[in-house]
Parts: sequence; C-alpha cells; structure tokens
Amino acid sequence: MANQDNSLTLSASGLTRRYGNNIAVSDVSLSLRKGEIVGLLGPNGAGKSTMMKMITGNLAPTEGSIQVCGIDLIDDPIAAKTKIGYLPEIPPVYKELRVDEYLKLVAKLHKVSAKRIHAAVDHAKERTGLTEMSQRLIGSLSKGFQQRVGIAQAIIHEPEVVILDEPTVGLDPNQIIEIRSLIKELGENHSVILSTHILPEVEAICDSVKILHKGRVVFDDEIGGLRQFRSGKSIQASFRNPPTQTLLESTLSNVKITAIRDGVYRISGLELEHDPTDDLVQISVHKGWGLFELVGAQASVEEVFVELTTQDIVSM
Repeated sequence: MANQDNSLTLSASGLTRRYGNNIAVSDVSLSLRKGEIVGLLGPNGAGKSTMMKMITGNLAPTEGSIQVCGIDLIDDPIAAKTKIGYLPEIPPVYKELRVDEYLKLVAKLHKVSAKRIHAAVDHAKERTGLTEMSQRLIGSLSKGFQQRVGIAQAIIHEPEVVILDEPTVGLDPNQIIEIRSLIKELGENHSVILSTHILPEVEAICDSVKILHKGRVVFDDEIGGLRQFRSGKSIQASFRNPPTQTLLESTLSNVKITAIRDGVYRISGLELEHDPTDDLVQISVHKGWGLFELVGAQASVEEVFVELTTQDIVSM
C-alpha cells in the first residue's frame, strides 16, 4: 500500500437492501483503511451500485450499519458525509459552466470556507490535471477530462474516503490509462473504493477486491490472493508430436482444453482431487507425444470472472 497509516476510515457491517421480495444486497461487510484502494467488482446487476448508494448515504440499508471515520452514517449523515467524496457513474457536472465556475460552486456546497475556496479549487485542478482547462466550458471537454472534473469535485473538500462508481466506463484506452493513474495517486492520500465490472482494472489499481454476485460476496481477498486463484486453475502443455485437441479431451476428464498454438494446449479447470498432470506425463510417454514443457498458466481474467459469477452462491 502506498500509505502506511492503517487507520480505519470506513466500516460497513452486514449491509442488506431489499426491494419488496427482491434482495439487491445481502449481508455484505466492507472495511477501508487510509491509503488503501478496494475494488468492488461484479457483473451488471450484482449489487455494486446499490452498495455504493448505501455507503455514500444516498440509500438507507434495510439492515446493517455504516461508520465513516467513526461517525455513524445513519444516525449523523451530515457529519459523516463531510468525510466522503463521491463520483457516481454519470458525473454530476454542469456542462454549461466553466471548470472554475463549477468547482467553486461545488466547494461552496461542501462548505469549504470562503478564504480557502480559491486554494481548494487550484489544488483539486492540479491533482486531476485540469489547471490548463480552468476557463473551458465543461461541455466542450472530452469525456476523459469530464471524468477528471467529476473526480475533482469528489476531492475538493479533502475527504478521507473517495468513492468512484465505474470511473472509466465509456473512455478510450488512453483516457482509461490516465484515469487509472490518477486513481492510484489518490490512493496515496485517501481511502478509495472503486466500483467496476472490469477485472483487469481491479488488478491494475487495487490493494484488495470484493467480487459480488447476486448481491452476495463470492470472493474477498487481497490482489495477491486473486492472482493466486487465477494461477492455480490452469497448466500449459507443449508437445513435439502433439495429439489432436479431440484426442487430448478424450484422454483427460473434468478439464477444459484450449489450443494456444500448434502443439501447445492450456488445460483449465483443475481440481486437486482430479489433477491430471501425472496421467498426462505417463500417457505422453506411452503415446510418444513428446511432452517437453509443463508449466502453470494463469486462467484468463474472463474465466475467473465467469467461474465466480456463475456458480451457486456459497460462503467464501
């Protein structure tokens, strides 16, 4: 982590949100420390946006509690919200205003003192790369720069917790790289929660990750644990006299075979009780396939995501 101060800034416990008989979020807990970036990941409809709305005080949980820097968000929402900066999926910018005009307005809404507004606006612009855009109409900016304005409004009052909902959606590749770099920089001085459905984005930015599926947590670990989960699921086998994919599939059971290139296959879906590596070596020798390399291979991020979000709900 970029910041070694591990003071707890946000603690959400047992959050549940029901809409009639429909449960959007069920018994989800989350904690965040200063200098930490947590990724909240899941497919559309997993409950991410509902979680974001609850922890920002825009939606009351049916059950559960939320503390922001020790302040109860439900009992004292005004005090708790002063500690939070929030960028919703659609940035709340006024496109007819200039960047400076908008940020000064936001600073006033956040009750930044009159004598500090100018400095607060300049600092937010500097941190988000907007200094040269001060007099530009927001509506004339590219989507990437509009996202930067959205992030600037979220940090202008120096909140302890910054919450970003799908901050790179709809951006081009260069803009995505720029916004990800900016988020990592924010993590040096703030606690950050990043909601996204893009697994590589979480791996690139976050210290830890929670993956939601149907309103429940199906994976909760540090990024290292996610990478270990990926690496334990596949092996890559290279043959000098390779069998056909059909023959290999008929030889090995309970696994998925993918042809990488001529003579190289990835074998996925490994389970400890059905590890095929010993059989593969013996059969290769017997059949003369010329197995010359057998190495661990990371499952693709898509495979991990599909596995975690299509399985039956179980306790992790």
